[in-house]
Formats: sequence, structure tokens, C-alpha cells
Amino acid sequence: MLKRLLLAVLLVVPIAAAAQLPDFTELVEKQGPAVVNISTTQAARNPLLPQGPGPQEDDPFYEFFRRFMPQPGPGAPREFQSQSLGSGFIISQDGYILTNAHVVETADEITVKLTDKREFKAKVIGADRRTDIALIKIDATGLPAVKVGDPGRLRVGEWVLAIGSPFGFENTVTAGIVSAKGRSLPQENYVPFIQTDVAVNPGNSGGPLFNLRGEVVGINSQIYSRTGGFMGLSFAIPIDVANDIAQQLRTTGKVSRGRIGVVIQPVTKELADGFGLPRPQGALVNSVEKGGPAEKAGVEPGDVILRFDGKPVASSEDLPRIVGATKPGSKVTMQLWRNKTSRDVQVVIVEMQDDRSARQARRGGKPPATAPSQYGLTLSDLTDTQRAELKIAGGVLVDNAQGASARAGIRRGDVILAVNNQDVKSVEQFNQMMGQFEKGRIVALLVRRGANSLYIPFRIDAN
Repeated sequence: MLKRLLLAVLLVVPIAAAAQLPDFTELVEKQGPAVVNISTTQAARNPLLPQGPGPQEDDPFYEFFRRFMPQPGPGAPREFQSQSLGSGFIISQDGYILTNAHVVETADEITVKLTDKREFKAKVIGADRRTDIALIKIDATGLPAVKVGDPGRLRVGEWVLAIGSPFGFENTVTAGIVSAKGRSLPQENYVPFIQTDVAVNPGNSGGPLFNLRGEVVGINSQIYSRTGGFMGLSFAIPIDVANDIAQQLRTTGKVSRGRIGVVIQPVTKELADGFGLPRPQGALVNSVEKGGPAEKAGVEPGDVILRFDGKPVASSEDLPRIVGATKPGSKVTMQLWRNKTSRDVQVVIVEMQDDRSARQARRGGKPPATAPSQYGLTLSDLTDTQRAELKIAGGVLVDNAQGASARAGIRRGDVILAVNNQDVKSVEQFNQMMGQFEKGRIVALLVRRGANSLYIPFRIDAN
């Protein structure tokens, strides 16, 4: 009798436990067709070979390149196609697709594959690096589109599901739970990430995160990993943040964010005690931009920002997201803590500059001079402070490198010091020097990268 009772208990427990687990089959069948595989290709230069034909024997750098640069063997390709994979999902029946910016930002060609095996070439409508959101479009109609949910209703511990193409395995389904909400990650100030333990790997980037109602609540974007693979910590961008970015990209082609001109830091328990705050909260202002919106509003270093436009600032990580989401030109109320009492000030939001514009402002507001477009370079003059920090007398800063310059190995952040051993002092001088060489000629660019310098062979080519 006792054996029978024990056997009955053993049979009932697994059945009862299994009955509590969610069934994802209907969700996957209904929403899976709206998830797409994204493959991209981009031209990449063979790093072992110089670009273009070698210098002629009468070239002063012929001996230098012959001795120190690797020479191409028979049939050695100078360029090859670099490929990468990612995921995305259809948000409208006319072919708009959301994915991660890092999936498509360097692509020369984007191919979208549907679950029915149809393939389409896609174009980028816009991309935002700060939130890692991109909106792309394929030429098709009548497509299956996802349902969008409310990330604010997500609860920690709730079941969620991801569909994507990890390591190229298309339409892979993985499930887990919400581990935390509102996560702030280093260098990611504008996204309150959803943390999950859903298995997400390379190739899942840009794919949807579903709740049990079959609604997209996030875009899988990042993982924490020491090996490059899944370790139980995955991060998704809330879909409401992504939709706001997508709408701006679709209507204006860019993302507009607000700023008030302060540098902030967290409020620790010790700082809270020192300022007379009842608990650690808010964002501590440690500097105020001269002439900026905050200074005009009367904000001072040492103030603690507790509320912004009616929204509580629980920690310093909250403020950039709240301010960034505020429409430039708006006049809002900001609650400050100063001298152990709170006060309200009115601040007018201004538009945040993009990365390049911000660099221009730090150099005194002058727009960077631009090298000829056929070189694929965007250059700017170095300030005296920058030269002093780098301990160099001249050079020009590479703000962006694409096309021929990128294939030659020039990178953003490089400083070009010399052309054929002639020192470069300014962008204007660089343009003049490069303009003296005939098309097809290879020149040696001396480039400062970090603490090191290297020569990069560069072929003058109108194309």
C-alpha cells in the first residue's frame, strides 16, 4: 500500500509541475512569420596587402614599400566581402522593419529573408547609435506584422520569449523570464534595458522579445559574456523607446534629443547625509555648462536634481533618459535640492548635438574642414589643447573614414601626421598636398593611433 502511494505521488508531482509551465507553441505559430533574418555584406580590404597597384620604380617610396610591405602573390585578392548576420521584425504590412543599428550600420548591402524563404534587398531609413535602433524597409506589401505591447506592464519574473537567428540558425526560439527592469549599462545612458535570462547569442541582435500575450515588449540588443556566448544575462531595448526612435527616423530621418547642459554624478549615502537628503536619490550636479540652459535657469554645482518635468529622478541614470526624451524648445519645471531644502526652477530644453557637432563645439564651434569626398575622409583641425595632450606639433583628426580610406586601414580617431614624410599642419594643407598627386599614385600616410605611429599606403583614386 505504501509503495502504491509513493508511486502515485511521484506521478502526480511532475504532471502538476508541467501543467504550470507556459505553452509557447501558439505564440510562435502566430508571431514567428513576422520575424526576419538579416544578412549584410560589406567590402573589406585584405589587411595583408597594400591597396592598389604597387609604386613604380621611379617613385621615391618604391624601395620602402618593396622592403617593408607584403607583396601580393598570384591571384591574391585585394578585397573580399565581409558578411554578418542579425535579426529583425516587421512592424508594418508595407515592409518597415526594426532591428539594431549595429546590425546594419556598416553594411553595403542588406538582405532580408522571411520565414517563407522569400528574400528582399533592404534600404536603411535611419539609424540611431545612442539607442542602437535602426529602421529599414523592404519593397513588399501584405506582410505579417508583430503586435506591440507595453513594457511598463512587464513584471520581474514574468515569462518572455525571443525569436532570432543565433549563429545563423534561423527562427530559433528561446524562452526565459524577466530578470530586472530599467537596467543602466556603461555608456548606455538613453535606454532603460530589460534584463532577461533568455538565451541570446550573436545573431539574435535586433530580434523581438515577446510576452506571453504574443506582444513585442523589447528588442534583443546585448549580452553580458566573458566568452562571447550566452551566460544568462541578456538585455533588450523596451519597444516604446524603439518605436519613438523609429517614428522620428521615419518622419525626419534623424533623432532629436533634449539637453540642459550639466555634468552629473550619483548620490551616495554619504553624499545624501552631507546634503541633508532623507535618502540617496536624484542626480548631483558637479558642473554646469557656461551659458547653457541649466545655468540660465539658475542651477549651480552642488544642486541635486530630484524631479524633472514631473517625473521623479530616482538615480543619476534616470536624468539623461528623461531629459533626452523631452522635446527641444519645451519649458519644464525642475525640482532641485539646495541647502537642505527643495526649490523649483524653469528650464528651456535645447537640442542635443550629434557626435560630430559636439566635437565641433568643443573645438570652438568651427565646422571641420572636409577632405575631398573621393578619399572617403572627414577631417578636422586639431586644437592647441589636443596637440599638447598628444605631444605633437601638427596633424589632422580623422572624424570619419569610409570607402577607400576605410579599406586602406584608416580609422576614426586616427591623426594623420604626414603625407610622404611632409608634415601636415591643417586640413586645408592636407587637401592641397593630396591634390598634387596624379590618380593611381600611392602615397604614404604617417598616422598616429593611440600611443603608436604607423605608415599606411593610400592610393589616390577618384573612385
